[in-house]
Amino acid sequence: MDEAEASGQVWRDEVRARPTVEQDRDALARLVEVDADPFEVELYERAADPQMLAIDRAQRSKAGQYARHVRRLRECRQRRGVEQ
Repeated sequence: MDEAEASGQVWRDEVRARPTVEQDRDALARLVEVDADPFEVELYERAADPQMLAIDRAQRSKAGQYARHVRRLRECRQRRGVEQ
């Protein structure tokens, strides 16, 4: 695995491990309801931004597509090994 592949794998792992923007938005909404701290309000507004939601979904989709691609390659290689 070269450096680009390794950094890509790290990024994909981080994307899958972090909470979704929707989860962040919901947690921040609960905090804002309690005390409406200006910083928390700013974070909530950012998490509620439709563009942020779209970016998060696209990143998760890309990471998932790549994971499926790698899994299919492994399965194909395993089948070839069994067939030979």
